[in-house]
This record gives sequence, C-alpha cells and structure tokens, in this order.
Amino acid sequence: MSTAQSSASAVDEYIAAFSADVQTKLTIIRREVRALAPQAVEKISYGIPTFSMRKNIFHYAAFKTHIGLYPGAAAMEAFAAELEGYKTSKGTIQVPLSQDPPLALIRKLVLYNLEHLAGRPPSQHKK
Repeated sequence: MSTAQSSASAVDEYIAAFSADVQTKLTIIRREVRALAPQAVEKISYGIPTFSMRKNIFHYAAFKTHIGLYPGAAAMEAFAAELEGYKTSKGTIQVPLSQDPPLALIRKLVLYNLEHLAGRPPSQHKK
C-alpha cells in the first residue's frame, strides 16, 4: 500500500468514527475539495483530515456541535464578508451540525489557496 493510499485510508477511518449524519457531511466536504484539487494528497495532519500539495490547502474536522473548516488565515481574510454568519477564529470556521456544508464557500476558499500555492495572485472567486 502506498503512502497516499494509507493516508486516504486514515481519512476513511476518521470519517467512519462519526454518526451517519456527520459522515455524510464530512464526505460531501471531502468530495468537493477532491474535485477542486484532484492532485492533492489526503492525509491526517494535526489529527484531522487534510488536503496538501507541498503545503496544506484545507483541513476539516467534526466536533460535538459543529464541523470545523480550516482554510488558513489568508483565505479567511480574503472572504471575511462571507464568514459573518459563522463563528470564526484565526484560520477556523465553525459550521453548526444543523447546517449543510457551505459548498460555495468551501469552493472559494480552496480555489483561493490553490491560486496562492501556484504563485498567482488569488482572485476573489465570485462564482
């Protein structure tokens, strides 16, 4: 088994540890990020699922009352106006478990980080 396969298996195990409803939300987030960054490596970093390409692009995690999204401080600053409805702290967005994953926001955050990683000036992804 390759390192990438074992890392993806570790993410599978992480997701499987939660209730079916939370597993569904985590899987939706995972698929969205994978679709945007198919070349990224999945791994467990800081004890949570992470997508990485030379640098970490996006982390996500489940907690008792919320899903944590960790796009990094720069991405959060770029989309600060769109985060006003969420509880946030430096580099962290909390999405209550009662809500669906905010896929449009996740898309913007991941694309921002991919552009930054590629050395292009990140745009504000209006789509």
